[in-house]
Amino acid sequence: MHQLTKRLAAAIAVLVTVPIAAEGLDTGDTSWIMTSTALVLFMTLPGLSLFYAGLVRSGNVLSVLMQCFTIACLVSILWLLLGYSLAFGEGNAFIGGLDKALFAGVTEDALAGTIPESAFAIFQLTFAIITPALIVGGFAERMRFSAVLLFTTVWLLLVYAPVCHWVWGGGWLGEMGFMDFAGGSVVHITCGTAAIVAAITLGSRRGFPDRMTPPHNMTLTVMGAGMLWVGWFGFNGGSALAANGDAAMAIAVTHISAAAGAFVWMVAEWIRFGKPSVLGAVTGMVAGLATITPASGYVGPAGALIIGIAAGVVCFAMTNYLKRTLKIDDSLDVFPVHGMGGIVGLILTGVFASNMLGVFSGQHDISIGSQVGIQAIGALATLAYTAVLTWVILKVVDMVTGNRVSEDEETEGLDLTQHEERGYDL
Repeated sequence: MHQLTKRLAAAIAVLVTVPIAAEGLDTGDTSWIMTSTALVLFMTLPGLSLFYAGLVRSGNVLSVLMQCFTIACLVSILWLLLGYSLAFGEGNAFIGGLDKALFAGVTEDALAGTIPESAFAIFQLTFAIITPALIVGGFAERMRFSAVLLFTTVWLLLVYAPVCHWVWGGGWLGEMGFMDFAGGSVVHITCGTAAIVAAITLGSRRGFPDRMTPPHNMTLTVMGAGMLWVGWFGFNGGSALAANGDAAMAIAVTHISAAAGAFVWMVAEWIRFGKPSVLGAVTGMVAGLATITPASGYVGPAGALIIGIAAGVVCFAMTNYLKRTLKIDDSLDVFPVHGMGGIVGLILTGVFASNMLGVFSGQHDISIGSQVGIQAIGALATLAYTAVLTWVILKVVDMVTGNRVSEDEETEGLDLTQHEERGYDL
């Protein structure tokens, strides 16, 4: 009888507290966003770090790991000081104000929707971390460590934070009806554009393209790729900011697009070069993930399949065009995979988010023509703004620290010349 009484009391307590929880904090949503935060940080540390480390030559493996690790530390501090406020504080259509500097007002009781604002702020921090870390792939093996740190500092505050505000912080693109669920513009176009501008500004690595050695450790790269795939479920699924159907569908379409992108890239490479490569498969996977990112909370599974196929075809073609025809040394293919993937994904979001396409329908009652126009404006504005500001920042950094290591330092490798350490003790 005593146990029955206790169970009745517990049931009544649940019934009483459910309406209260529904009006404010939702513990399910909060748990999912905290989990997603860990998954997105896992994408950079160690996912992207290992992915990039395996792709460079052996004398630069530690330099890439060090850059990714230090960017995570630096951006965390900058996000606390100014970044979060500039992206999500009260401001104007272009940039947020300083009302949230040093996380002012972000207390234990402060909410952002149904989750603590602290959880929202740190979830967004993980996006701010991976974006400049991705840019590392554009200048890998040739940029001074001091220049990387100064560039990251200025770029985060002058490029990433404003674009984030445009889209997610109440800025002009969001007001226009621009659809970017998880960062096609905020993350992928900005990092891809910055990477190719950096590659052109710094110039090619010595020996590019004819005397370049292959990636030194594909095992590391495949391990990192797998971590990116898993972490991306938090990247896209967490962007629903709730544990709901949008989050579940975002995860489903993310997986489908990644699989399609990997398979199509592998087949394209097989047809063109005679053999499929592991590098091609994992690069196609990342292309599929980047391309579905802006669409992930808006499209359905069949639409995601088409987006993944498009990612494999377009990003494969762009990678070969940049390397073989234009001979631009975007070292780790950041623009053709992330920049081009972001652009394609944003445009196709305007198509497959529509609920008028039968089995290929998404979740929104939109005019495809009108929405595609809005998507194109957002993509072009992000690309143009990022390109101009990145070039200016690189020029200023070059005057302060010098962007590029000397030829002798590049030949010896950045592990020794920048950090006095070796990745391998042979």
